[in-house]
Amino acid sequence: MLGLIFLYFIGKYFYKLAETYNEKKWLFAVLGVATYYLGTFLGGIILALLDEFFYLGINWDSRATNFIFLPFGLATAYLFYYLLNRNWSKRQEKEVLSIEDIGKNGSEQL
Repeated sequence: MLGLIFLYFIGKYFYKLAETYNEKKWLFAVLGVATYYLGTFLGGIILALLDEFFYLGINWDSRATNFIFLPFGLATAYLFYYLLNRNWSKRQEKEVLSIEDIGKNGSEQL
């Protein structure tokens, strides 16, 4: 149940971000959720390798392992959100120039 709540809010934030920058809303909502799952998968691989090499003694049969993977998924989704936001905001700043500004010097564009 907790996982569904996280998926809802992750999809919602990516949807709002894409809506802000006039991108494909549902595509990025689904990509945000997929990024969360990718992060949990990579976190599982990392923890499995650490458990194998350093004998951490992780009980893989318990339900508590889902909470161990949670920070990996959230961190990956947040990183993807941050990179998209930064990329789209830079692109939007470049597109601010209007057609009347073409050919003017930097000092004349005030």
